[in-house]
Amino acid sequence: MLAGAFALLEALRRRGGEASLTELALACALPKGSAHRLLDQLGLLGAVERRGNRYAVGPQLFRLGQAWDPHPGLRAAARIPLHRLRASTGASVVLTVLRDELALTVASVPGRVEGLVPVRNGMSFPLDTAAGRVFTDGPRGPVLDREQVQEGVSCVAMPVRAPDGRTVAALAAVVPASQRLAQVSAATAAAAAAAEARLARMPPRELAGRPTVLLY
Repeated sequence: MLAGAFALLEALRRRGGEASLTELALACALPKGSAHRLLDQLGLLGAVERRGNRYAVGPQLFRLGQAWDPHPGLRAAARIPLHRLRASTGASVVLTVLRDELALTVASVPGRVEGLVPVRNGMSFPLDTAAGRVFTDGPRGPVLDREQVQEGVSCVAMPVRAPDGRTVAALAAVVPASQRLAQVSAATAAAAAAAEARLARMPPRELAGRPTVLLY
């Protein structure tokens, strides 16, 4: 039963957070009756909610997800630098961590390329993107992508390191291909450095792994 419930939640995620009973049952290879019973139980727990004849991710699941921090204090340390980078460059900004051979977005701020590359927490990038190459190439400086992944879009990514020197995240700025990357690279490097400095200053209770709830 637990495996079926998680399969339904994963199917909801893959469909953007909302789907019909038929879509979910087919995606999970479950009888509609079984899927319906599981979704009802998830609804009682606040993990899903009904929207007409469709199901959506519920508030309790959102709250639980917001409490996850891939590295103690990382999201809190990066929050202000991400927003400042968006303000100074207009970029869509993402903070990613390495999970399951993908660069998983754990914090994001939409920018001018939202129509071409929508950014959302939970979305993943392949390792051949700028954000992914931070983890595979181990760079000291910025990783550049000049329309190599998507026409009309460029990206600059920088590693974010823990106080012990380990790369714990990649901070990436996604901009229109027409935008000059020199200024974006400098701003992204400054944002990554600011995140690292904030991470190093995190009080012991944060570094001990106390859940951090972010409201953006």
